[in-house]
Amino acid sequence: MPNNEVMQQRCSLCKRVITIRDQYDMPIYDPQSGFALCKNCIREINHFLDEHESEETVEKKKDFALTLDDTLTKNKPHIIKEYLDEYIIKQEHAKKILSVAVYNHYKRMKYGYLNHEDGTEIEKSNVIMLGPSGCGKTALLSHLSTLLDIPFAVTDSSSLTEAGFVGADVEVAVRNLYYAADKDIEKAEHGIIYLDEFDKIARKSGENNSITADPGHEGVQQALLKMLEGSVVEFTARGQRKHPEAPTIKVDTKNILFIVGGAFVGIEKVIAKRLQDSGSAIGFGASIESKDDKPKFDDLIRKVRPEDLMKYGIIPEIIGRLPVICTLETLDEDALLRILTEPKNAPVKQYEKLLAMDHVTLIFEEGALRAVAQKAIERKTGARSLKGIIEDTMLDVMFDIPRSDEPRKVIITADCIRNGEVPKIEKL
Repeated sequence: MPNNEVMQQRCSLCKRVITIRDQYDMPIYDPQSGFALCKNCIREINHFLDEHESEETVEKKKDFALTLDDTLTKNKPHIIKEYLDEYIIKQEHAKKILSVAVYNHYKRMKYGYLNHEDGTEIEKSNVIMLGPSGCGKTALLSHLSTLLDIPFAVTDSSSLTEAGFVGADVEVAVRNLYYAADKDIEKAEHGIIYLDEFDKIARKSGENNSITADPGHEGVQQALLKMLEGSVVEFTARGQRKHPEAPTIKVDTKNILFIVGGAFVGIEKVIAKRLQDSGSAIGFGASIESKDDKPKFDDLIRKVRPEDLMKYGIIPEIIGRLPVICTLETLDEDALLRILTEPKNAPVKQYEKLLAMDHVTLIFEEGALRAVAQKAIERKTGARSLKGIIEDTMLDVMFDIPRSDEPRKVIITADCIRNGEVPKIEKL
């Protein structure tokens, strides 16, 4: 409509005659059908919809809060830890921290849904995990999400970039959770997001920040701030680029538990320097000066503080949104031996079940198990490489075994692991 054109039109809803001087007076008007809605009616409709949706949302939250009673009863900290003990060897301190953090997270949600009017807000207990590669960080969280029956998504932090740079935006972490929840937004809004390799987005210069662009580091941390605290994240469907006309999905991160983790290689040096500068190394120096790297690392990592993370290159605002610090210890040979055989999903048990389906009994000699553990330590990969080492040894056996249904026995010796000798196969 030209700006200087004036006309009158009756609103189809309130029946008032409106003098139309511009689009603002009659936002909705179809000249062909004569249907029109004035700005006052549109405002009242929007107000009604907002009130109705708000009441419906409050009721849904209260209903969900009541279901949390059952969840809290079934998932008290000691129950969570007992479940994790069935799958994870050692890491007792980490299990306790995660059990308490998850339990408090559910209590926080319940309080927020039932007491949202009293003005008191309990902050989220987001967690930062520090531990060497292969010590069980991802495994702990994967089993935790299985117990709680909630969506769980892992995102590699090193693939994230600041908006405007080539790479994945930080919203991809929430999008991954949305798909892990089978595109159920409500389920996604109560899930767990694990940001792996978080140490890879530390500022390269630590406290002495550079003024130059740092697309994979501080910018990503800044972009994550609102998401960690709790905000509505908007993203497009998988594979689509952001543009004004693309349909978007909105997920509120207020009740999503964020856990970030990484090896934080070299942080033990930062901790040791702080202890030395503060004089805290007295009585502690024996472990610091020890020639054995493992006790040195484990003793130091337990003493990590927020200021050490800042020195390492994590910005203070991020540390403030990750109040729970969880440290994991290095897995020694004995721990890796237990991982091979004790957990419910132990690698050796898995291969025993697979071969039993072909009427074959699998036997690992103790020397073979120890050789597997030693090889994993040599590779500095921890528990993550145990199954791969066994797979290399078992490949030819698993290829040839199905040729016959005859009952047999396969014996894996230390030489099979160390020197690639063929496993012994005996008839039963």
